[in-house]
Amino acid sequence: MKTRAVIRPLAASCRSRHGVLLRGTGLRWASDTWSSGPPQEVGSDSVHFPGALKSRFTAEMKFHNPAEQNAMPTYRIMDADGKIVDNTRDPQSASDDEIVTWYKNMLTVSILDLIMFDAQRQGRTSFYMVSAGEEGIAVGSASALSAEDVCFLQYREQGVLLQKGFTIKEMMSQLFANKDDNGKGRNMPVHYGSGRLNVHTISSPLATQIPQASGAAYALKMQRLINPNVPPRIVACYFGEGAASEGDFHAALNIAATKSCPIVFVCRNNGFAISTASIEQYKGDGIASRGMGYGIDTIRVDGNDIFAVREVMLEAKKRALEGGCKPILVEAMSYRVSHHSTSDDSFAYRAKREVEEWKRRDNPITRLRKWMEKKGLWDEDKEKEARASIRKDVLREFSAAEKVKKPALKEMFTDVYEEITPEAQQQIKQLKELIEKYPKEYDVSVHEGGIKGLN
Repeated sequence: MKTRAVIRPLAASCRSRHGVLLRGTGLRWASDTWSSGPPQEVGSDSVHFPGALKSRFTAEMKFHNPAEQNAMPTYRIMDADGKIVDNTRDPQSASDDEIVTWYKNMLTVSILDLIMFDAQRQGRTSFYMVSAGEEGIAVGSASALSAEDVCFLQYREQGVLLQKGFTIKEMMSQLFANKDDNGKGRNMPVHYGSGRLNVHTISSPLATQIPQASGAAYALKMQRLINPNVPPRIVACYFGEGAASEGDFHAALNIAATKSCPIVFVCRNNGFAISTASIEQYKGDGIASRGMGYGIDTIRVDGNDIFAVREVMLEAKKRALEGGCKPILVEAMSYRVSHHSTSDDSFAYRAKREVEEWKRRDNPITRLRKWMEKKGLWDEDKEKEARASIRKDVLREFSAAEKVKKPALKEMFTDVYEEITPEAQQQIKQLKELIEKYPKEYDVSVHEGGIKGLN
């Protein structure tokens, strides 16, 4: 879709700034170009100090109360019934086949989640995290990315991985930590990664990926400055609103803004940081208001609307690469239907009725299905066929991955340095001696090569 940018004032929440309204789309971005400007002249009517640019002087003392301002609006294309809210334009920026693929990828995430949640309860895997209610954010945003774009994920982005080409076999290999796992069994379940797809491995500590992503984006910028022939690409960094309470979030946005890094921050605001509801996490206007504070172009989008998420991500990527590059913050609004993880019981802090109401009233899968049915792309028979086929594929890879041996024991010591150090060699020798001395205490037959895997 072609769009044309024109300058328009933003809502009352940011009247002292300016925004860009994309004509014909309804997208509204908060933006500004900071420059120190000339020294302050005598009789100037506004501030020219480095710390407060373009602030007009006033004789009226007024404390600005955020409660008196309008909340940033939430951009959407399609409502909960799959109806297009603006009939003057066609929201479809992809082919019918592509849209059906998005839908199947969301279905795959949903079916995979159900199977793996039950598997953890059966003791067949140790841990799992479900993405129910947030599939549209992951798949919709990833549909706007290229294979070269770099991704830093949190732990509800299975849809990003599938959309970029991560296979169910790769997922199962990671979940069971077998010898085919890209991470060689060194991480807990749901911590995916793929060098082939430019997806950095997920890590457990909350929000650590956000400043890492800013650094990676700065590296991409420097790479192109050194060699302009390198194709332009961005970093897409995903996290939840709970992670935005960490100091890493603030440091990451500040460095990305001051260094003009080509990065799109995607915050999934799903209403809960484990057991802490958003209303108890912050008093400001969500996470989007923080982007404004760091001078970052910001937008809030309906995360259950896959069309809106995709369109926002396409525009965000374009803006991130314009001129000397710059960061973008996208706050995608959703509801966490699932428990935080298999270690959590969310009904201890929220009503089951509330969850069921959200599942019934609105979710990204149902919303897109209704739109597809209205257009004649989908029906009940196709739904049954797709669900049966996906479930069969997931269970097949589940059964196969569960039987594959664990990585060789020596893999515990590789990849730290280019070559295994003398100290590590000594540790390998001691480990082998210990296993040989107490063979009944250490069953290493589940590992590739058994004790010979230490050679």
